[in-house]
Amino acid sequence: MLNTIFSSVITAGTITPASFFVSTAVAFVLGICIALCSLRMQEHSQSFAITLALLPMIVEAVIMLVNGNLGAGVAVAGAFSLVRFRSAQGTGQEITQVFLAMAVGLAAGMGYLAIAAILTGLVLCASMLLYRCGFGTGNHRERTLRITIPETLDFEGVFDDLFAKYTARAELMDVRTTGMGSLYRLSYRIVMRDNVSQKQMIDEMRTRNGNLEIVCSREIRTRTEEL
Repeated sequence: MLNTIFSSVITAGTITPASFFVSTAVAFVLGICIALCSLRMQEHSQSFAITLALLPMIVEAVIMLVNGNLGAGVAVAGAFSLVRFRSAQGTGQEITQVFLAMAVGLAAGMGYLAIAAILTGLVLCASMLLYRCGFGTGNHRERTLRITIPETLDFEGVFDDLFAKYTARAELMDVRTTGMGSLYRLSYRIVMRDNVSQKQMIDEMRTRNGNLEIVCSREIRTRTEEL
């Protein structure tokens, strides 16, 4: 029974009209499932959602055109993947979804429709489970704090007493000059204490930096920004 389920609908390397349309329909339905699941976990543009929905069907057609030769199919599909370099860099989640869509298309193109459906279900269920569990979200009290100060203010240790009062940990990550060298912009990674007022902390810092700009957010700096 299992051998029948996991067998290919393409027999003897011959593609029939029935196997082509069935494989294309399955690839399209699975692509829609991937796109819908992706939209539930993260906001995407309409263009990216349509891409996820159509990518399995396109890859499936490429594999069928090379008559099931997986090596040639991967080489041709790799050429299509170069289009990604013409767009903005995607997040890790988006790249994973693109790879999933391509894997589903490869399986459907070789006729393994059950494997394509099971793979889609397993990966999407695992993604939703990790998303619901908050896997990898980090400390919810962690903040990125950016403080602008005048060049006349010695920033080394000027906020230490406030950090000891309001934060469990504070680390100076970056120092930059701005305003033609008349200002410093300090970037800290901090962990707020429980039951403290973020507004009160910022108000006390404003009295020391001359009421210049202070930004406190949950933004996580990327490796590129740190470099």
